[in-house]
Amino acid sequence: MIEYRKEGNVAVVTIDRPDARNAVNTDVARGLEDAIDKIEADDEVWVGILTGAKTEKGYIFCAGADLKQMSVDPGGMMTRRGGFAGFVQRQRTKPVIAAVDGPALAGGTEIVLACDLVVASRTAVFGVPEVKRSLIAAGGALFRLPRKLPRNVAMELVLTGRLDFPAERAHHFGLVNVLCDEGQALAAAKKLAAEIVVNAPLAVRESRRVLLESADQPDEVGWRLSADGMAKMFATEDFNEGLQAFVQKRAPRWTGK
Repeated sequence: MIEYRKEGNVAVVTIDRPDARNAVNTDVARGLEDAIDKIEADDEVWVGILTGAKTEKGYIFCAGADLKQMSVDPGGMMTRRGGFAGFVQRQRTKPVIAAVDGPALAGGTEIVLACDLVVASRTAVFGVPEVKRSLIAAGGALFRLPRKLPRNVAMELVLTGRLDFPAERAHHFGLVNVLCDEGQALAAAKKLAAEIVVNAPLAVRESRRVLLESADQPDEVGWRLSADGMAKMFATEDFNEGLQAFVQKRAPRWTGK
């Protein structure tokens, strides 16, 4: 259900349930939580990429919750630490990039919203159609969408339940970082990951933490978190390595320590 593979300092995690349009069931939720555990525990992994397996009918990221399971066991597609899909509520320190080819709908959109960066092909579409089934988008979309999109655009998606919010429009509003051709989302995500892993991994993680925790907070919170983060970097081996590499005019050799 979940494929995990390491490529240097990058872990590629694939939702591999093509016969069910990569919908989330118990096995997917547990497998995705396990994959994040591996990423967080492995000092050699600095960035994760999350994508969906190609189906016989074409590319698809994730069709959301498995409605057949939801009708009998709605809690089965959640985990204690990660919430829906074992991911949307998961606390983590390392960045994860969503590589979206084809539809990412309902819970699939919510998985994307829980990632740090988004790469999407021009065939990708997003939508939260839960109101069409007398449900609400309880996996984070109701508060994350208006953080990523203009409020009225987010409201329109939530209230209409439309399934046709295209990647190009999402890119226009900033939800999608990189737009690419069909079938190229994973390759483009790997290229973006490569730009991240050349940097000091501890500094990347600390910068991510400060950005997330200071968002929508008063400036004094941002200043305090930034100062605390810088103090942490001063105490690392990689801080000295960064200075030495600059002086010696060579590429730094990061250890994550």
